[in-house]
Amino acid sequence: MFRGGGIGGGGGPKGPVGGPMGRLGRSLYSDEDSGSGKVYDSKVIRRLPEYLVPVKFRLITGAVGMGVRSLASLAAPYLIAIGTDDFIQTGDFKGLTLIVLLYIGAALFVWAGQYVQTLNLSYAGQSILYRMRVEMFDQLQRLSMSFFDRNQVGKLMSRVQSDVQQLQQLLTTGVLNLLTNMLTLIGIACVMILMNARLALLTLTVVPALFCIILVWQKYARRAFTRTRRAIATVNAELQEGISGIRVTQSLSREKINVQQFDNVNKANLNANLDATKLTAVMMPTTEVLNAVATSLVIGFGGYQVLQGDMGVGILLGFVLYIQRFFQPIMELILDYTELQRAMTAGARIFELIDLEPEIRDVDGAIDLPVVKGEIRLGHVSFSYKQGVEVLHDIDFKINPGETVAIVGQTGAGKSSIANLIARFYDVDNGEVDIDGHDVRYVTQQSLRRQIGIVPQDPILFSGNIEDNIRFGHPQTGRDDIVWAAKAVGAHSFITHLEQGYETMVGERGGNLSAGQRQLICLARAILRDPPILILDEATSNVDSNTERLMQESLKQLSRKRTCIIIAHRLSTVTNADRIIVLDQGRIAEMGSHNELLSRRGLYYSMFSALSAPGKMSQSAS
Repeated sequence: MFRGGGIGGGGGPKGPVGGPMGRLGRSLYSDEDSGSGKVYDSKVIRRLPEYLVPVKFRLITGAVGMGVRSLASLAAPYLIAIGTDDFIQTGDFKGLTLIVLLYIGAALFVWAGQYVQTLNLSYAGQSILYRMRVEMFDQLQRLSMSFFDRNQVGKLMSRVQSDVQQLQQLLTTGVLNLLTNMLTLIGIACVMILMNARLALLTLTVVPALFCIILVWQKYARRAFTRTRRAIATVNAELQEGISGIRVTQSLSREKINVQQFDNVNKANLNANLDATKLTAVMMPTTEVLNAVATSLVIGFGGYQVLQGDMGVGILLGFVLYIQRFFQPIMELILDYTELQRAMTAGARIFELIDLEPEIRDVDGAIDLPVVKGEIRLGHVSFSYKQGVEVLHDIDFKINPGETVAIVGQTGAGKSSIANLIARFYDVDNGEVDIDGHDVRYVTQQSLRRQIGIVPQDPILFSGNIEDNIRFGHPQTGRDDIVWAAKAVGAHSFITHLEQGYETMVGERGGNLSAGQRQLICLARAILRDPPILILDEATSNVDSNTERLMQESLKQLSRKRTCIIIAHRLSTVTNADRIIVLDQGRIAEMGSHNELLSRRGLYYSMFSALSAPGKMSQSAS
């Protein structure tokens, strides 16, 4: 990934794609976890049907199974009441046998309903999960470099994993459980009223008190569970940085400090979850107490009616069983309420990411860039990552087709920013970047980047073998072309000396290869498409002198047919360039050949003289 001149901040592209967009401004998720946790979010609800319709048959079948299970479960206490009063007390063995068979039948319906519900809702849920993750990954592949400049990878991974999981539960079991529990409550209340209206009304007197408690509880629960989301996102971000930067961590003996930092964020996550657990621990026993109060009222008042002969023992027993079942869906509704809050917040973040427009995108009517000769012109270009803080000021130069141009300067001078603009990873604030007379903002990105080979300073290799990494941009390329590209950059020799040659598997980020070997593979990957424009963004900064010599020899051959831009880390790599552009604080300080610049005794002369001193020739100039 390109980074421009070490500058962070905001500001944004202007021109054909619209006004300023805050290139490095507010993070997409900077306020993600401070949301209010709405129970109903109309923007989220309106988007759900597009995910539900493809699995509607599974959802309907699962809902039917859930309904069957609930109704069969609802019948059990009533059968016990009837069996006790009408058959056990009267000694009717045949009637009792029928009740037993009906009870077993109800249990079988519960089993069948549970099976149908679990199977179909799980299938629907996994299908939704699959689609959402694919859509989010596809979106992440299309978003602009500036998006990744301001968003931590760990938090993005947390969103793709936990948020999608949370919303998937809402779309399948969550909504149906909510409806089922509400219908179960209504059903139990109706059955109890039919069995004994006075006893039912007495039982339901505890419900208003319960809902008052829930209203107070959910206000605190909302804040507590919001903290848990924020805490786990921070933990994931810290974990990702700790793993990806392990080499630097160990080289600087920072293990204990990193562990302490991770311990701090992990402890915050622990405390957030413990606070949420305390609230749950308070609410569940409270519900149990109200359950006990309702049961006591039923036993007391119902028992008195039994003693007076106004009610049978079976009805009393049925009421006690119904009370147990009445409070179970209430407790589930409490949990469903919290899950609903989480899911709505997760849905809002998911759709915010999916709907996010890339800051760099093809304009309406963008044309495919025809095969270019390689002429590049930056016309009075100004550029900033952060609004009001320019890193390039009125850059104006032209590179002729087939010319090799080096760009040198101190760190932060804006060298990599020029490469970013040519490949249109960012858009200029003012001026224009033309390739063969075409403004890069008015051609499709794919057709532009197809004709530019880029070798970054940090060589990135992907999981797979060496052959897969070379053909990464051209999956259909055959072995002969891959070998040609490797030979062209001088990589074929070391590859064939590996035990498995081109089939050698690379480790994490190519960790089992040297920095120079990784860089040569990246150069072969860029050359494979035979691009008319080749950009080396400090590609020799991390390689040894032998690898640097190999790359220089390769570039002599490769540059004969194409325009080459070399962003120099070592001045020794640019002495043979046709032209050298010297940048100083975002401005062009000098321009000319190596000998011309030395004769002027300006900035380039000072840089070259300092690095030409004994023992310093290989040091960095930028």
